[in-house]
Amino acid sequence: MSPPKENVSLLFKLYCLTVMTLVAATYTVALRYTRTVGAELYFSTTAVCITEVIKLFLSVGILARESGSLARLITSLKENVFGSPKELLKLSVPSLVYAVQNNMAFVALSNLDAAVYQVTYQLKIPCTALCTVLMLNRTLSKLQWFSVFMLCGGVILVQWKPAQATKVQVEQNPWLGFGAITIAVLCSGFAVYFEKVLKSSDTSLWVRNIQMYLSGIVVTLVGVYMSDGAQVLEKGFFYGYTCFVWLVIFLASVGGLYTSVVVKYTDNIMKGFSAAAAIVLSTVASVVLFGLQITVTFTLGAILVCVSIYFYGLPRQDTTKIQPSETKSSKERLVAV
Repeated sequence: MSPPKENVSLLFKLYCLTVMTLVAATYTVALRYTRTVGAELYFSTTAVCITEVIKLFLSVGILARESGSLARLITSLKENVFGSPKELLKLSVPSLVYAVQNNMAFVALSNLDAAVYQVTYQLKIPCTALCTVLMLNRTLSKLQWFSVFMLCGGVILVQWKPAQATKVQVEQNPWLGFGAITIAVLCSGFAVYFEKVLKSSDTSLWVRNIQMYLSGIVVTLVGVYMSDGAQVLEKGFFYGYTCFVWLVIFLASVGGLYTSVVVKYTDNIMKGFSAAAAIVLSTVASVVLFGLQITVTFTLGAILVCVSIYFYGLPRQDTTKIQPSETKSSKERLVAV
């Protein structure tokens, strides 16, 4: 039996999506800055690991507030976290996916401008849309499908002749950056697995987060050992960390928690489209900080992506509800008018 639908106001949804947009834009620009400015380059794998640790502590704090007492908090952790090894194992799957996705963001932003990254990363929307249809038994309207293809066209225009940043002196490999984004996009599409886990049970959102972040810490520590183990032992876990690196980690932590909230009360597609609005903010910041030279193709591509966001919102369908198993006739069509 599916859990009752959460009663959430439109104002709260708009608040979550607005914060997600601001965090996404600031995070992208700050991460790009830390990967292209500074003599001592930090280990991105350790940053991803620290992010998981911070998100774990924040989730425990929020769960403690929800529980109301230390005794109830301990009981909840014993029953739902330490007493549920199967749940921890199940959530290790999205933990691994998110770890790969987060590490690919560092690789991509080391080789692509923040604005170009923001536009190209929106390929996660059609990927997520397809996974949503296949895994959550949802349908999209013709206009929604049209907006998805329009977004893809916009990304192609942006990548056709990428804008150049004149104030970035480090060596970059655009093909490596695009390859990293491609992997991150595939991982983002698979994130609907976590959405299905959240919405198919009445377990507290923060309990689910704790379960996933515990698995995430283990996964990211393995990543540190496999990728940078020798150098971390030689130079230290926090080598190259500056206040801007800590800002990136903080934004990633807050963004991760807000992602969980948005996934719980809206869906991954809406989250992806809200992130697309950060393109404008990232572009302005890139022009000021990195001397980004805006091209005609970049401008047209970014406009197409933003217009696709507007078109997607026109049907005003309720995409927050997991529909029951479809009948034979409804399975014969993926597009609902």
